[in-house]
Amino acid sequence: MHGHRLTFRVLLSALALSALSGDLAAAPKAGAKTEVKPKGDKADKGKPKVDVAKLKTELESGDSARILAALGEIAKAGEGASAVAPSVESLLKKGLSAELTLKALDAAGAMKQSSSSAALAPYVSHRSADVRRAAAKALIKTKGPNAVKALKAALRSSDGQVRGLAATGLGSLGAKETLGDLFNALAHSVPEAAAAIGQLCEPKECDKFAELLGKHQFDIMSSGFDQILFRAEKDMPEDQKIKVVGRLRELGTKEAGKYLADVKGRWPEGWSKRVKQAIDAAVKATGGSGGSEE
Repeated sequence: MHGHRLTFRVLLSALALSALSGDLAAAPKAGAKTEVKPKGDKADKGKPKVDVAKLKTELESGDSARILAALGEIAKAGEGASAVAPSVESLLKKGLSAELTLKALDAAGAMKQSSSSAALAPYVSHRSADVRRAAAKALIKTKGPNAVKALKAALRSSDGQVRGLAATGLGSLGAKETLGDLFNALAHSVPEAAAAIGQLCEPKECDKFAELLGKHQFDIMSSGFDQILFRAEKDMPEDQKIKVVGRLRELGTKEAGKYLADVKGRWPEGWSKRVKQAIDAAVKATGGSGGSEE
């Protein structure tokens, strides 16, 4: 009986609180599961509300000022405005003024929809350097097969910044099928390709990369070694990491010694003890930051 009275009082208290908040009609039924949600001002903080219908109307208005404002709003909303991605893609396919093109590329990238990559792809070879570079940056965000294909082609761009962005993008997108293209890009003075190769290579390709030690500037090569050494252990065998440390130890230059000492200082706690031992021995062998100049 006492339990029933307690339950009844709890229910009355809940109803009273609900009535005070003006939400009596919305009071949950006894035994019903309720979902606790943060209040609107907290849940929506930093997330602009998007009026999809209005944005579509503005984008289709044909008025440059209205389109520009809509694209700016989309860029701020990011993925929250993904429903209007087809409208932005349509604008890009039709062609826009230089200013609107840059805004449309920015908006498409912010929405991060892979469906937009096909519309973005042609712009990496645009006559305007600003447009080419904006398109490459946007493709890295939209991802997907079309993005990989466009960035792969962009490795041969006449624009050095576009080539660099393309290499970086392929690495971040995990496009292992482009490793051959990245090695070729590295051979043709695209330094960003080194880090991308380090992100993507399997042991065989990592060995091929290590063989280039001495053929490229050390700071370029070290960007690739960094990716190999600090890849998660499940993605890169410790034996391969030890081989890389060994190649650097054999090089024996001052730069190699400094780099190994830096790696030692950054080595994560709890990672492979075997690799750590190899790094410690290599640092000692090269004198920490010592070694020969050549």
